[in-house]
This record gives sequence, structure tokens and C-alpha cells, in this order.
Amino acid sequence: MTLTVTELLAMSGFDKLDADFYQSSFSVDDQNQGGGGYSNTDVQYSNPYGQYDYSQPMGYSAAPGIMQPQQPYTGQIFQPTPAFTPASTQSMYSSSFEDEPPLLEELGINFDHIWQKTLTVLHPLKAADGSIMNETDLAGPMVFCLAFGATLLFTGKIQFGYVYGISAIGCLGMYCLLNLMSMTGVSFGCVASVLGYCLLPMIILSSFGVLFSLQGMLGIILTAAIIGWCSFSASKIIISALAMDGQQLLVAYPCALLYGVFALISVF
Repeated sequence: MTLTVTELLAMSGFDKLDADFYQSSFSVDDQNQGGGGYSNTDVQYSNPYGQYDYSQPMGYSAAPGIMQPQQPYTGQIFQPTPAFTPASTQSMYSSSFEDEPPLLEELGINFDHIWQKTLTVLHPLKAADGSIMNETDLAGPMVFCLAFGATLLFTGKIQFGYVYGISAIGCLGMYCLLNLMSMTGVSFGCVASVLGYCLLPMIILSSFGVLFSLQGMLGIILTAAIIGWCSFSASKIIISALAMDGQQLLVAYPCALLYGVFALISVF
């Protein structure tokens, strides 16, 4: 007697256990409905698995936090908008050039003041203008230093290094001394300008050295006179510029020491 599998299951009661094991309202027909809470009606899930209809639109919409793509630029390249109206370059440059000061004034070179300072040095008894002498003009002193070295070169003495070195050391010493003596103080440029302009008589001495020797009695007298001339002119200008009344002899003494070194270069 042979029993089938169905008869064996019916005799053992397994089919009843399978029906009573778990009761649920889920049915296979519910699989055709949308799952996971999605309600996109545009997508059809009724197609069999593996036969999705790609011809239907997906229906996605951009999230509110995602930046939308920008609109394409419809203008023309290298052409400004009509709202921008640049000014004329000719009028702009002409107005700026008219307002600018002359180049020599920007560099601090004033030929009128240079000529007045030169005349003040050449005329020791002439009153010095303190407002003009208080300027830091170095154009004249540089020219006078070059002229002094050139006249020494005519006598066979190449002393440009000594001229500039002694000038720098002397200006630094006079700058420290005058700041201690005066109440208002003085700048280094002003001291260098005054001492450089007063070097002009020393150029005359070195020019005489080209014509004859300065080591004789005439040369000694001429050298002493030139030293006194330079120191007197320098002290006069410094006194007028710094309002140091009654202190001209105190200022003239260190100036005489400085110009005495230049005289020794010229003589020997």
C-alpha cells in the first residue's frame, strides 16, 4: 500500500499547523500596490520584474535646498553694458597733468634759492635769509663737491673719496653739535646743505693751486683767508637759520676745523 505525500500531510495534521501558525492580512495581491510610502503615480510597477517601462518620465523635482542652474548669458563679449559710460581719457589726463607741480619742484631743486644761497656765501657781509637757508637743498652741495674734486684732479690729486668721506663725517659731527647747542634743533639735511654751499671758497683755493704752488708764504696766507671765509659764511647762515644769537664764534670754530681739513688736501 503506497501513500502519497498529500495523504501523509493530512494524516499528520501539518496542513492545519501551517494555517494556524501565523495569521496575517497580507496577501500576494498587495504586492502590486506601491510600497515604502512612495506615491509616484507616474511610474508603473505593474510590469513584471525585469520589464520596466523606461519610456515613462521619472517625474523628479529639485529639492528646495539645491541651487537651480543659472540662466545662460545672452550678451556680447567685450562690449560693456550701456549703463557704463567711461570718461574721456584725454580730459582725464589733461586735468591730472595740469594739477601736478613741475618736476624740478618735486625733486626739491629751486634755481632761484640756489643762486641766493651762492650769493650769500660769496658775500660774507650780506644778511642771510633764514627761511631759505633752512631748506634741505643738496643739489648745490653735490655740484660744489664735484667741482672741488675736479680742481684737485687738475693738480694730479685724485681725492674724491676723501672729499666725500670728510664731508659726511663733518656733517654728522656738526649735526650732533648744533642739536646740543640750539633750542629748536636742526635736521641733517639742513646741516649738509649749509656746509656744502660754504665749500664754494675752497674751490677758489684749489683753482689757485692749479696755477701756482700753495706751499709758500702766499699760499699759506691765501689758505688762512679761505678757511676764515668758509667758516664765517657757514656760521652766519647757521645762526640766522636756527636763531642762535650771540653764538656765532662758537659755531665758527668747529666749521673752521672742518674746512681746515679741506685746505690741507688742497695744499698738500
